Amino acid sequence: MTDQYIEFKKQRELGEVLSDTFAFLRTEFKPFMATFFKIVGPYIMIMVIALAMYMYYIGNSFSLLMFNNDAVPNVLLILLIGGLYVISIIAVYTMAQSTVLHYIKSYASGKGKIDFNTIKSDVYATFWKFIGMGFLVVVCVAAGLMFCFIPGIYLWVPLSLAFAIMVYNRLSVTDAFSYSFTLVKDHWWITFATLLVTAIIVMIASYAFALPTMIYNWLKMGMFSGEVDAEGIMDVFKDPIYILLNIVGTVAQFLLNIISIVAGVFIYFNLNERKNFTGTYERIESLGENRDY
Repeated sequence: MTDQYIEFKKQRELGEVLSDTFAFLRTEFKPFMATFFKIVGPYIMIMVIALAMYMYYIGNSFSLLMFNNDAVPNVLLILLIGGLYVISIIAVYTMAQSTVLHYIKSYASGKGKIDFNTIKSDVYATFWKFIGMGFLVVVCVAAGLMFCFIPGIYLWVPLSLAFAIMVYNRLSVTDAFSYSFTLVKDHWWITFATLLVTAIIVMIASYAFALPTMIYNWLKMGMFSGEVDAEGIMDVFKDPIYILLNIVGTVAQFLLNIISIVAGVFIYFNLNERKNFTGTYERIESLGENRDY
């Protein structure tokens, strides 16, 4: 066990979940980010390239339509680039969430030590399970939001833990989906509060990274001078500086989502301990083994 090892399998209050989330990311920053980028990095690069191509080509297409009535944009190319971007986003978010969960699984099993090869193989082995779970969660939450908004919020709370349940309880997609409601039962409000506070923290941090892009966009459009330039609005989409700022902001917001995933793991283990005392039993057994030794 390392000197700075953080025990996941124990009960925590809201403040402890948040403080331990940042403590884990701080103490594990180097090995965690090294593992993360080795696995997810190539997919992030594809996403970045697809985003840059999409923004640049869309900007050119809008300019042609506004200032050249005879121009016809290549709709097929737009759809192709847009489709590549959407697929890359799905792949990145899937790989990222799986990598974080399996990293923590290896970390907890090794008492602070990780096995990169195991993490990588588990991430690729469960890729389609994560895709399936993601599809179920998005459909259910979206459907719930359509019905007076409240059902969507209610479903979001347990289903946000379904991925952790699938990994740590080694359940199928449907079993993990079902068990998420059982796990959150009687603890819905505190789980909602923890998820909400985490989401607010991530949202504020994400806004800080998005602000430079917004300011640059306003400058290009002439918002501060009071003279809005229609051509400038279209040109900004193919401006290399705007594209670069947008890419930096998008990647930063994506990386900040890691905070939510790690916090979700702490929430899962907190609820699991309250219901099953898994970590407590493991610590009792280890005490017995140490005593026998």
